[in-house]
Amino acid sequence: MSKQRSVVAVVDDDPRLLESLAELLESAGYMARSFSSAGSLLSSGLSGVDVLITDIGMPGMNGLELRDVVKKARPELPVFLITGRHEIADQHRAQGISGFFRKPFDAQALLAAVGDALRNRENGG
Repeated sequence: MSKQRSVVAVVDDDPRLLESLAELLESAGYMARSFSSAGSLLSSGLSGVDVLITDIGMPGMNGLELRDVVKKARPELPVFLITGRHEIADQHRAQGISGFFRKPFDAQALLAAVGDALRNRENGG
C-alpha cells in the first residue's frame, strides 16, 4: 500500500536555498516543487500542492502577498514563511500562516512543522 507522497511547493529567489530545501524535503519523503518566484507558482497552479513554503523577501510579489493570494484560493493550504530579515518576524504580520522560520532555520524543526501541518489537514483540523 503506497501512500501518495505529499507535494510541498517551495518559493524562493535564492537558487541555493531552493535547491537545499528541495533536497531536504525529498530526503524526508516529500515531493518538492521549486519555484523562483510567486508568479511562477501561481501560473503553474495550486492544485496538487499540499504545503507551501515561501521566502518573504522576493522581487515582484513578496511572500506575504503570496500568502494572501493563496489563502483566498486555498484557505486550507498550510503556508510557512521563511525570512532572513529578523525585523519582519513579528506576530501581527505572521497571521494566517502555519509557521515562521528565520534563516538559517533548523531543518528538522521545519520538517516536523510540515509533518504536523499535513497530519492536521488529514485529520480535518
